[in-house]
Formats: sequence, structure tokens, C-alpha cells
Amino acid sequence: MPGENLSRDEARQRAELLTVDGYEVALDLRSAVGEPDGGDEAGPRTFRSQTTIRFRAARAGASSFADLVAPSVSAVTLNGKDLDPAVVFDGTRIALDDLAGGDNVLVVDAQCAYSRTGEGMHRFVDPEDGEVYLYTQYEPADARRVYANFEQPDLKAPYRFEVTAPDGWRVWSNGAEESQEGEVHRFAETLPISTYITVVVAGPYHYVSDRYTRTFDDGTKLEIPLGAMCRKGLARHFDADDVFLITKQGLDFFHDNFDYPYPFGKYDQAFVPEYNLGAMENPGLVTFREEYIYRGKVTSASYERRANVILHEMAHMWFGDLVTMQWWDDLWLKESFADFMGTFSMVEATRFTNGWITFANNRKAWAYRADQLPSTHPITADIRDLEDAKLNFDGITYAKGASVLKQLVAYVGRDAFLEGARRYFKQHAYGNTQLGDLLSVLAETSGRDMTAWSRAWLQTAGVNVLTPVVMYDGEGRIAELAVTQEAAASHPELRPHRVAVGLYRLAPEGGLVRYARAETDVAGARTVVAELAGAEKPDLVLVNDDDLTYCKVRFDEVSLATLREHLGDITDPLARALCWSALWNLTRDAALPARDFVSLVLSFAGGESDIGVLQMLHAWARSALTHYAAPAWREEGGRALAEGALAELRRAEPGSQHQLTWARFFAAVAASDADFQLLGGLLDGSAVIDGLDVDQELRWAFLSPLVAHGKAGEAAVDDELARDDTASGKRHHVRCLAARPSAAVKAQAWATVVESDKLSNALVEATIDGFGQPSQRELLAPYTASYFEAIERVWAERSIQIGMDVVKGLFPELQDDPATLSATDAWLTSHPNAAPALRRLVLEARDDLARALRGQARDAGA
Repeated sequence: MPGENLSRDEARQRAELLTVDGYEVALDLRSAVGEPDGGDEAGPRTFRSQTTIRFRAARAGASSFADLVAPSVSAVTLNGKDLDPAVVFDGTRIALDDLAGGDNVLVVDAQCAYSRTGEGMHRFVDPEDGEVYLYTQYEPADARRVYANFEQPDLKAPYRFEVTAPDGWRVWSNGAEESQEGEVHRFAETLPISTYITVVVAGPYHYVSDRYTRTFDDGTKLEIPLGAMCRKGLARHFDADDVFLITKQGLDFFHDNFDYPYPFGKYDQAFVPEYNLGAMENPGLVTFREEYIYRGKVTSASYERRANVILHEMAHMWFGDLVTMQWWDDLWLKESFADFMGTFSMVEATRFTNGWITFANNRKAWAYRADQLPSTHPITADIRDLEDAKLNFDGITYAKGASVLKQLVAYVGRDAFLEGARRYFKQHAYGNTQLGDLLSVLAETSGRDMTAWSRAWLQTAGVNVLTPVVMYDGEGRIAELAVTQEAAASHPELRPHRVAVGLYRLAPEGGLVRYARAETDVAGARTVVAELAGAEKPDLVLVNDDDLTYCKVRFDEVSLATLREHLGDITDPLARALCWSALWNLTRDAALPARDFVSLVLSFAGGESDIGVLQMLHAWARSALTHYAAPAWREEGGRALAEGALAELRRAEPGSQHQLTWARFFAAVAASDADFQLLGGLLDGSAVIDGLDVDQELRWAFLSPLVAHGKAGEAAVDDELARDDTASGKRHHVRCLAARPSAAVKAQAWATVVESDKLSNALVEATIDGFGQPSQRELLAPYTASYFEAIERVWAERSIQIGMDVVKGLFPELQDDPATLSATDAWLTSHPNAAPALRRLVLEARDDLARALRGQARDAGA
């Protein structure tokens, strides 16, 4: 059998044959605690999984298969007949031959493995108190690591879970707990859902409850029990009240706009350790990475990010859980909508009313990068198999898709868009859909032909570039303003864009303010904006003002000169963010020298009011210095960034979130002995900056650069762990140890990640983060050859999540020279038959490296 990597064709054939009526799953998780049977050398720690699947087959005598990834199977029964597991189970699939026409019953008794990679049933031991915590994570296809099933989204069914857990544990699943008899917990049957959104969470979690109540216009009342949970060690930091506030505001918004009551009963939210994703939309029990519980002081941008994720997952209750894509080709049907609705609802229903600024500056940057990689794809992608699906949780599916939906709302109108959503839910509830199902309801509600729009925006790849071309008359007024549209040769589609063009000028009181705006449809290579003819000469022309469309923006020469002198004077925060985003794209495209971008950050970031934009500018400035600046200028540029960061840190209002943000940035770019002395003083208390509370998270942020630059060693890192002997402290400890500037340290870090599978997913990530330090390029040079020798083996032997972490995280991006590019090309040429998903990751890394080299050449010529 082909194994784990289920193909689209296999899924289609199985869906044509089978209809699933229900699952009964019994899990015995008592083995999660205590010593494993046979000790540590006896193989993976396992738990008993018993599954009964009731399903129908369209043809008598047909053959199919069930999915199960497990170390062993003790019994398989099909329609009362015992099958030999040694014959029918190959490690990933159970062969089902001679099916009955009509009703069938499959019973599987297996030993499934606990996971340390965040895939399947993840087991975590808290180093702080020794407690064990479990949770499941399945998307796209890891439920088969926990129970036997038909692992594809269009074979929906109701589920009943029964979990036997250690005494004193609490257990949660999608349905409410109906009974507990001793150690056995039984849960209510779910509505029909897909395998990948079933869930179990178990352990001594700290749990807080609340309730949401809503009375509808017809007098009916909806009550939703709310719950939120985290590890006991994080309970003192858990601001559950704010989680519940955002949750209730979101439920109000979606009930106001979707006209379909939340159908899944309770609404629990679990913040769990060592989580690979941001969150997962399991109906009735959403899981989140526990990093959204903040152990120290953070800025409002962090709370905004958490609110956005909460609302993104909530939108999935309708887009994804109630109505689910048929196959992963239409993953965007849930992810693009959730990404868009997360920001839409946050701006309209919560305190985070500037969410569209974050979307324009942060989320779309992810999309722009992804859409210029050689692996870019249409929003409606061609997903051949599960490996393809795993890699398509990307900036196209999420952020570009959301950007396009934002434009769609402008195209069809808000009311038509929301009415289309309402009809979509009612027509397809508990079913599966494809692209055409959504387009048909939008065509009904808007009266527009969606075919051409879909072909241009959903079924082609690439990002267009829009540039203003301005001509003036003898009096200095605009004679003609046109917008040109370009596309990359590899993706030449020119698209229809609904855009606003803003004209800005310097006001006498000093601000750069908009005095004229025209909204128009840009189509083809050149579009004249007739409405702006005769306007007074602007200092700045901003195409895509208000961020209505998805495109890269360029500036005319006058506008670019204005930004160099007055970027910080733009009074509108969204317009300012759009200009920053455009300038960053110019830098990445080697159209603006990296040192010029760094100079702009040093000149204007100190006056940036939006904290999320400021944090993005800091990240971009570091990236400009590390990847796009000429090597000969890096040292000078690094000193300038550190000096500028320290000046802004001292200038910031004491105790403010801007002060905290500049403190973190200063630590990240610290370059001189004086910088390191100050960081050390802030750690030991000999130095003080008024208002700056050096809490535990900030202590790690200050210690990390000291370790990476050889100013602090293993003893200091161990001492810090003694202060913070927690799960978070352990991750910081591992990261810092791997960052030490020593050949022996690098060899050990490499071996623990590449040659061993002992580390959990979180510690693999921490080790990789520490391993690659920009100040240690020479130390890392020997690992270029090692990387290309190892990656195919790692991909074959490790889980796909760990494989992705290693292939992306250890690519020798810091060896940014033509020789590394040649080595990458040589590997690609000599491995034409490597797994397509592996080749995609290497191709993407190659493209980033080639882009960096072009940027460095541009900067060297500045």
C-alpha cells in the first residue's frame, strides 16, 4: 500500500464508495503516567485505542481501507469476522476486503503511541511539578495516530468518545461530558464533523468557566457554557476574563451577522504546551499554544494578536466545521475566510479597532513573500496528497486569501457578502463544499458574475505591482495621473483592482495629510484616474490608499523623496503603515538599498504610534541588516541600529509599551561592549532604566545576546534556569545553550536535532533557534555540506512537522554567498525524485537566498 501519504484520487474513490454513520472511540490514557511498560528502552509509550466504525458501502464485495498509524494492532473485526492484524494492517492502513453492500461494522483494538512532536496524542511532562498533560492535534491527518478512521474531510460522521484517565484528572472532548464513573469519562455524541477536528484534552489542567447567553428576535434563548484551561503552572498568569470577554464579543458578532446559531453546544478553549500551531478550531474545544498566556509584560499588540486568533478560530465554527471543504484543494474556503473574519470581527466588535493596520502591515507581508516564491500557487490550490496539504497552510491560503476576500467585500458589497455567507451555511450545513458552491451563492446575493473575478483572483498566482505615473501642467497641477500595472513574467496575469488613490501634501502645521482621494477600478496595464486631473501638485501619491486591494505599491520619484524626509509626518496611521510596507517590498526587491531602509527606521520609527507597526519595523530592520545589507556594511549598520535603539529606549516614556518594545529591540541588536555591559547591568541590578521592569521574560531576552556573543556562558544560563525552572524557562535554557559561540556547542546542537529524535517538538524548535546566530557565520559554515547530506534522510525518518522544522530552520541562509546557492542548485539537480514537499521547501529557501544576494548587491552599489 502507498502508506501514510493519502492521495486525492484515493480519497475521492473512497468517498464514492463509503458513507460513515458513526464512530465510538474508547481511549485508555492511564499509561500516560508512571513508568512505561518495559522501561524507556521498550519502544514508544503507548495507550489502548478501541474504535467501532459503522459505515455503509455502495457495492457489495468492494474493497477499501481504514487509516491507522500505530505501533501495533491486537484485533480487527469486520462485520463480526475476525481478521488477522498481521495480514490486514501494514502500519498505516487496514485493508477492508469483501465489504457488505449496505451496513458494515469495523472494530479495531490497537496500541497507539503518545507523541512528542505535537502530532496525534501529545504527551508533555511539566518540569516544574512533574505533572503530565495530554492533548490532541490532527490537522490535516493525524487523528489516525489516535484511533482507526477514514481520514479525509468529506467522510463526516458523529462521534462518541469514552476516555479512561488517571485518577484525579479532568478530561474534555468535543461534546460535553455526560458521565464519569471512576476513571471512565463519557462524552455526548457530536454532530457530524470531520476526523481532523475531533479532540481530546486530559490532565490536571487549571479550568475556569463562564457562560454566554443570547436571546434571539423570536424569543428563543441560546446558552453556551464557556471554559478556558491551562497548565497549573501558568494559572497565576492566566487572564481568563479577557479571553472570555473576546469570546463573548465574537459570539455576539457572528450571531448578529451569520443568522445561524452556534451549533456545537459548549465552547471550551485550551491553552496547551508544545503546540505546533497558533490554534486549532476543534468544535466545542478549541486548542491554542500556551504562549498566548503571557508570563511577563507585553504590549497591546500581543493582546490584539491573541484576540485575532480567538476570533479566527471562532469563525471556523461556521467556515470549516459546520461547512467543510471536500478536499484540501479548497482549504482556502475555511482558512481565508477565518483569516478575514478574524480581523473583520475584531475591528467591529472589540477594543482593537485598528486591526486593519496590523493586517496591512503584518499579515499581508506574509502573503507578499509567499506569493513571490517559486512555490506560489493559486488560492484554490492543486493539492495532490497530504504532504501537499501540510505545506499549503501558508501565506497564500491565509493572508492572500483574506486580502482577496477584503477586496471581494468592496466588490460585491458588505450586505451581499454576508447574505451569501448566511445562505452558504444553511444550504451546506454539516456537509462539504467546493469553490463553485460559494461562488453560486455570492452570484445570487450580489447579482454579479463571479466567474471572471474567481478566475483572476482565486485561480491564478502572483502579485501585481501598481505604480503612479503623474504628469503636470504649466501651473503645476495634475494634467494626468495614471496607474500602471505589472506582473512577473512567471505569473503574467493582470487583474481587476478596486483601489483608492490618495494625494498628500505637507500642511503648514507640519503634518503630511491627504487632501484628495479617488476610488477607481484599475484594469489592464494602464488606467487613468480622471477624477484627479486638475488637483494641486501632491508631495505624495499613495496608490492603494485605505488598503482596498492586494498588490505591491511603488512610488513616483517625488513621493519617494518626500518619504525619505517626511515619512513620520503622515498623520493617518494606516497610510503610514502602507508606506512602510511598500518601502519594505522595495528593499526585498532590491529596488531600495537595505541601508536606506535601516536609515528610514532610525529616522522615523521612534515617532511611530502604532505599537504593532513599530514591532514590525524592528523585525524588518533586523532582516535588512542580516540578509539584504552588503556584508562590508553590516558592522557599521549594526552599530547604528544599536545606538538608535538605545537612544529611543532612553527617550521612551517610562513604563510604556514603547519602552518595552525598544528594550527588546536593543537587546536583539546590541553590538558593542558597552551595549553588553548595559544588558548585564540590567540583569544584575547595577544598571536601571527608569520605568523598565525587568521581569523574567525580559531577563531571558537580555541574557540571550550576551550568551550568543560570548559575554555569558553555561553557568549564567544554568543560574537563570534555576530562577525560572518552568517549561518556558527550559525552552529558553535550551535556546541559549545552543547559541553559545563554540564549535563543540554547534556540533552537539546539530546532533541532538538531526541525528536524534529524543527532543520534543518545542525543544527541537528552541535548539534550531539558538543554533543559527547571525554573528556566528564562520562557525556555521561547515554545516552547509552536512545539511544537504542529511535532509532527505531526515524527511524520510521523522514526522512531517519535525522534517519541516529541520529543513527550513537549518538551511544555511547565513552562508549568503554564491557557493551556497550553487550547493543548493546541485542538490536540487541531483535529487529530482525527492519528495515533492521536501523539494518545495528547499526551492523556497533557495529563492530567499537568491533574493538576499540581489539585495546585497544593490546595497553594495549604494
